[in-house]
Amino acid sequence: MKRSVKIFVLSFYLLSAFGFSAFASEPILIQEQGSFAVGGTTRTHEGTFSMNNFMSPEGQTAYGDHAYVFYQIPMDAKKFPIIFQHGGAQSKRTWETTPDGREGFQNIFLRRGFSVYLLDQPRRATAGASTEENTDNVLSHNPLFTDRMFYSLFRIGEWPEYYPGVQFDKKPGTLNQFMRQVTPDTGPFDIDVIVDALVHLLDKTGPSILITHSMGGTIGWHTPLRSDKVKAIVAYEPGGSPFIFPEGEAPEPIKTFFGPITPVTVPAEEFEKLTKMPIIIYYGDNIAENWTEDAGRDQWRGELAMARKFAETVNQHGGDASVVHLPEIGIKGNTHFIFSDLNNLEIADLLSKWLSEKGLD
Repeated sequence: MKRSVKIFVLSFYLLSAFGFSAFASEPILIQEQGSFAVGGTTRTHEGTFSMNNFMSPEGQTAYGDHAYVFYQIPMDAKKFPIIFQHGGAQSKRTWETTPDGREGFQNIFLRRGFSVYLLDQPRRATAGASTEENTDNVLSHNPLFTDRMFYSLFRIGEWPEYYPGVQFDKKPGTLNQFMRQVTPDTGPFDIDVIVDALVHLLDKTGPSILITHSMGGTIGWHTPLRSDKVKAIVAYEPGGSPFIFPEGEAPEPIKTFFGPITPVTVPAEEFEKLTKMPIIIYYGDNIAENWTEDAGRDQWRGELAMARKFAETVNQHGGDASVVHLPEIGIKGNTHFIFSDLNNLEIADLLSKWLSEKGLD
């Protein structure tokens, strides 16, 4: 055996032994990649600019409220790109490498031939610049004392224990990496500002598949109301953000220990736009079946129930919406971060099958 081959084989086994997968897959052939900003506002400060005091805001303009987008286009890309919208207190990091070092949905779907567009929504992470003052929101402050809250809301377990069979890697360091995905808002959370950025992105990408997570779910529901370029919506555990219903058809709020799940309404002709593309919604495991004082499990009981009412309403208006509660189809242990859990390849396979059924691959 040649020396170079011996080194390669030894490196492969060493990396495998320590849980790294750098050599586990074939190289990804990228035709094009890059980044850009979309959307945004400007705000000019009153006064006259002077070089004698050039650090002063007088006469200067602030640029902000844009989204930052990183994209990759593989060789022989499929027709419809995928746009990934993260959830609350998160960034595009959500879709990259998993906290335990495996490939995230970014690479998984690149390998499957899709162009991928990952964005940091306005006033978050690499799109942190804003033309508005910061808000008095707990997720807008540093330091963020939120680990116990997120451990519960993201259904990893009951601190400090993990749920039995949870699809979350328990190796030392994984939870630390996971918590370091959390990032604060740098300005007010404004649905219109975020949707505006997504509409600008869709103008650039053309017809695309929109994948959302958690609080990003409401961004997904509102985007087709302002753009006809959304070919499908895939929502992973939409929550913490209102589902929308036609005026006069909203169900009653659902009470949970964390707080009520309250829908919002839009004109019927606006809601009809959600019937023009297929929608699928996924929820994971360890969601309460009945009222409980476990805030995380009970919050998602209400969200899942409201999601089913939403899908039913879409279908009553002639649309194509479905809700998949993974334990009901035999997939157990998933947290709020279904797409980066230990079984994320199985989750990706589910999505690939659905995309194929809908003629989107």
